[in-house]
Amino acid sequence: MRNDLSLQLLDQFVVLARTKNFTRAAEELHLSQSALSRAIQKLEDQLGQPLFERKPREVVLTELGELLLQRAKHILQLMEDTFSELSEAGRRGRIRLGAIPTIAPYFLPSLLSSFAKKYPDIAVIVQEDTTENLIKRCHHGEIDLAILALPLLAKNLEVEALFDEELLLVVPVGHPLASSKTLPIDAVEGFPFVMLNEAHCLTDNIATFCRRKAVQPVTVERTSQLATVQELVSLNHGVSIVPDMARKIDTSEHRVYRSFTGEKPRRTVAMMWNAQRFQSKAVNALMEHLRNRSGRGKNAS
Repeated sequence: MRNDLSLQLLDQFVVLARTKNFTRAAEELHLSQSALSRAIQKLEDQLGQPLFERKPREVVLTELGELLLQRAKHILQLMEDTFSELSEAGRRGRIRLGAIPTIAPYFLPSLLSSFAKKYPDIAVIVQEDTTENLIKRCHHGEIDLAILALPLLAKNLEVEALFDEELLLVVPVGHPLASSKTLPIDAVEGFPFVMLNEAHCLTDNIATFCRRKAVQPVTVERTSQLATVQELVSLNHGVSIVPDMARKIDTSEHRVYRSFTGEKPRRTVAMMWNAQRFQSKAVNALMEHLRNRSGRGKNAS
């Protein structure tokens, strides 16, 4: 009997299996929820068995669904890698680059500008997301390369450190802590903090450092954007600790940045990719450009 399963159906099935939610999957696929539901029902009708167990807030793969998921991932990866290899020569390069929100707006503009000058025929499509989601998307082949911060648990993915970066105290102008150019970490004890929410790895990085130094920041507000943290600091909502790359592009006159004495809080910026997937010349070029910009490449100055 002829089987007319399409790659599009398989792709929709894989996204739903990953998100476990029709609404989120439909948004990611740019479909209506009803259209996605009909597509999955069509797939189930063709196979003669349900692929998902529908629950009030999520869907869970059945035993058949688990089997199809393994095969579908393999088929989609094989097709994508094949087309990538066939289109490598003579076509405009395309890179899907992921980055965490505390890196993307601060590090990528200058990086991509210099890369575009050197490789004008390569298009870089930036996708900003949390570390957890970038790991999943890199594993599934939805992005070619990601820039994020260590430490991270990325099973079956390659991770290469690029550079270390100091984390700085940011306070509003006129704040008591602004009078010193440098200060010990315990000087922040008791001052209210504005922090990123817990989905961001930077928050864990700062909390781990503070615990090691027996300092407990009093967090009074949380937000999802580093730029919002900086603005709330300017409005005297509290102080915060932010990456040096955020300071470098900050032109505000309402906040100042201070370094800590002794051991300084730092983070390591790294790149991550799936070595089991086909790596185009465009992706390899961006990886080498990253190494050179970080002082770790063959042509680093």
